[in-house]
Amino acid sequence: MKLLITGGAGYIGSHTAVELLADGHDVVIVDDLSNSSREVLRRIEAISGRKVTFYQRNILDTDAMRDIFAKEVVDGVIHFAAFKAVGESVEKPLEYYHNNITGTIQLLHLMRQFDVKRFILSSSATVYGMENPSPLNESMPIGQATNPYGYTKIVNEQLLQDLYRAEPDWSIVLLRYFNPIGAHESGQIGENPNGVPNNLMPYVTQVAIGKLEQVHVYGDDYPTPDGTGVRDYIHVVDLAKGHMAALRDFDKAGLTTYNLGTGEGYSVLDLIHAFEKANDIKIPYQIDGRRAGDVAVCYADPSKAQEELAWTAQYDLEDMCRDSWRWQSQNPNGYEA
Repeated sequence: MKLLITGGAGYIGSHTAVELLADGHDVVIVDDLSNSSREVLRRIEAISGRKVTFYQRNILDTDAMRDIFAKEVVDGVIHFAAFKAVGESVEKPLEYYHNNITGTIQLLHLMRQFDVKRFILSSSATVYGMENPSPLNESMPIGQATNPYGYTKIVNEQLLQDLYRAEPDWSIVLLRYFNPIGAHESGQIGENPNGVPNNLMPYVTQVAIGKLEQVHVYGDDYPTPDGTGVRDYIHVVDLAKGHMAALRDFDKAGLTTYNLGTGEGYSVLDLIHAFEKANDIKIPYQIDGRRAGDVAVCYADPSKAQEELAWTAQYDLEDMCRDSWRWQSQNPNGYEA
């Protein structure tokens, strides 16, 4: 199968590309490199031993995207090209709505024009909101977003459901990610945030390597075993393999939704201590006040993906911590020389 991956040079996109190439699929990556690096492409090819077709384009550039669809006859699209920083989305709502929603709409228009009707959306557990209790399952109602980023995920899911109702010959898969961490076992690709990390694990690894002084733990008074927030951390390679498993839904028309998580919840302090144990490194941290919009507990019920896709997360928290550190220690400045 030949697949177009938008945002394919990013964290999750690059790992998914590696898994697709290893399984014999052909990959076309479209990425504007605003939050990634051309070096990622070289490393994808080095890991996989296969060439990647790459276009440095923004998905909002309709003419450029139309040229790509005309030139590359693809069988389906995996859509990762979205802005993803929660805090930044509050500061730049127009940019987030335009890129994440308008970009998806324009992409779907082009897909329909070229009769490409197989689509996987990179969605998020954020869509469950703050009201649903964990473990979260796909039958629960979508909640209220607490930030523009989360709302763009909700809108994208809704527009795809409306599209499928109107045009039931589409094959659409909505994948709701929980908290991806870790890196490829080679240490060659991993999470490489711009500036100060927004997510916990890259913050931990940058403290471990000496770039940051300490981890800020936001809240220790939640109704959890140690008072810190509990999340479902999933290895990025497991997440990538979840996209591989979702390809089987391309064999038929339909719209399906799957959680991609482990079903296990770990607190912030659990993760810090697991990282210390796995890598024999002390991680200093400071307890700060709660952040607005954070829930106490969020973890998946992954049984639907297990039953329908035969997909189960294979890596444990220690694996995630070890692979995260291998990536950071081998690449102290990310993809920069």
